[in-house]
Amino acid sequence: MTASPQALEMAGIAARAADEKLATDIVVIDVSGQLIITDCFVLASAETERQVNAIIDEIEDKLREAGHKPLRREGTREGRWALLDFNEMIVHVQHVDERDYYSLDRLWKDCPIVEIEGVETSRRAAASATGTDDSLAPEEPQRDQGL
Repeated sequence: MTASPQALEMAGIAARAADEKLATDIVVIDVSGQLIITDCFVLASAETERQVNAIIDEIEDKLREAGHKPLRREGTREGRWALLDFNEMIVHVQHVDERDYYSLDRLWKDCPIVEIEGVETSRRAAASATGTDDSLAPEEPQRDQGL
């Protein structure tokens, strides 16, 4: 099963809007084969609570301009993990600390990543999808090179 064309269109709008507000680690994941409640997740990170909310506002504005209204909006008061639910697509914008801790990329690593034109896919998500993500692995100790 693959995400609906409408969900993919909405995800593209959301990903580009997040990119405009300088979100990092932007990725679109097709979860339609695993979930019946939605087709796509859009994940993005931000350095500050204020930026999380700015990204969410921009995504919501761009999607409203395209005729899509969210069913639910959560987490904007705290600005650590904000969520927009558009039924066919759910947007998660997380502070980088929450993104690392909850690791949604790894949780959904078996689902396909959707390439969005104009937005570079997160290297972390791409590595996680291929099973080569060592960004969260313990660091190797440095050997004394006798220098």
